[in-house]
Amino acid sequence: MVLILAAACLFSCAPAEEQNFRVATFTVSATPAIGVPVAYAKTRSIADSLTVKGVVIYSDQKPVVLCAVDWLGIANEGLDAWRNSLAEAAGTTPDQVSVHALHQHDGARCDYTTARILSNYGLGGWRYDTAFMSQTILKAASALKRAKSEAKSITHMGYGQAVVDRVASNRRILGEDGQVSITRWSSTTDSAAIAAEEGLIDPWLKCVSFWDENKPVVALYYYTTHPMSHYGQGDVSADFVGIARENREKDLGFTQVYFSGAGGNITAGKYNDGSPENRYVLSDRVETAMKESWDSQVKVPIGQSDLQWYTAKVALPLGDHLVEEELIDQLESEETDSLEKFTAAKHLAWLYRTREGNPITVSALNLKNVWLLNLPGELFVEYQLSAQQMRPDGFVCTAAYEEYGPGYIGTNISYSQGGYESSARASRVGPGVEEVLMDAIKNVLNATN
Repeated sequence: MVLILAAACLFSCAPAEEQNFRVATFTVSATPAIGVPVAYAKTRSIADSLTVKGVVIYSDQKPVVLCAVDWLGIANEGLDAWRNSLAEAAGTTPDQVSVHALHQHDGARCDYTTARILSNYGLGGWRYDTAFMSQTILKAASALKRAKSEAKSITHMGYGQAVVDRVASNRRILGEDGQVSITRWSSTTDSAAIAAEEGLIDPWLKCVSFWDENKPVVALYYYTTHPMSHYGQGDVSADFVGIARENREKDLGFTQVYFSGAGGNITAGKYNDGSPENRYVLSDRVETAMKESWDSQVKVPIGQSDLQWYTAKVALPLGDHLVEEELIDQLESEETDSLEKFTAAKHLAWLYRTREGNPITVSALNLKNVWLLNLPGELFVEYQLSAQQMRPDGFVCTAAYEEYGPGYIGTNISYSQGGYESSARASRVGPGVEEVLMDAIKNVLNATN
């Protein structure tokens, strides 16, 4: 295990009248053109737009950037490109930038490393459009740079939460033998999957807001589920979480940013039959919780001395199935179908990145008793719930899907329980990952338990 902890006070501890705490917001389109590949097909229609939304926190110290993108995942050199470009635009360093996908399955993939490997084996442009990826990153960086001149002074912070009714359910249903007996996908008509209990979830949608006196500047929302109702045909959509977010923005008149939590083993499957109309039933339920979390907020004064940024760099243990020679053989074989080659390319990309010593960054922004925790991959919800237990005195909000390279990240026991999420196809890490990540989370949350 490699663990390097860094902590730095973002802001000087000057008197309130000398503080220079400001927040800027930026928004650009992340919608592909017709014909551009998204997660599982080429774009054939635009059901609703995809966006990049973010905030920049300015002070006398290094700015911090928090960014959310309506794409399936951002991985490897793709994440490097996002962080480096936004850092340069903000006048900060990449370790002060956290970029997350929301994980909609009708959004694009972003991974220059895997795209290059596929291109080397005759599959270039199939799953990735590197020109579109680069154009979107450039637009986001340009918007961020322009936003600095419109940054607002921040005097207060709000935070609140509400339970989301009938959306999230655990996708791994265990049998009496302790093994996964039913996988509850994002949509299902299977009576046994529908009848089963919700299982372990985090039912709370959380809201954190920044204010210039009595004027709200931005609201950040955090909720945990796979954000898909129906998908896979190339009909681009921000899906039910994006629709709820945009409705809130229209109602309130200022920027709303949504982050997906540790939803690797969480879907809407119990409450979603996959019908097109159910997308709006789910979005209404999420939007209702957004309203309730906003209305429940506690508003407190905040200044520069109340904020800190913590990071931990970790190397995750590789899965035993990531064997270079075998992966190359699959890519070279004429008997391997294109989907198997795609999986092999993603595995090989993560293997190379790990061998080259590219660590994952776990980070947290601390604002008084509020913690905005940034985590990699398709994490199981257990990581998020454990983080909350580490700070029982705090209000911990988790954003996952930052570094998408490792794929699903289960708990140690999940790798002996079967099921898709901990399979050799879906996960590129293995047992032992739980200790590494939990230690990193504990460190960035400054937890002692």
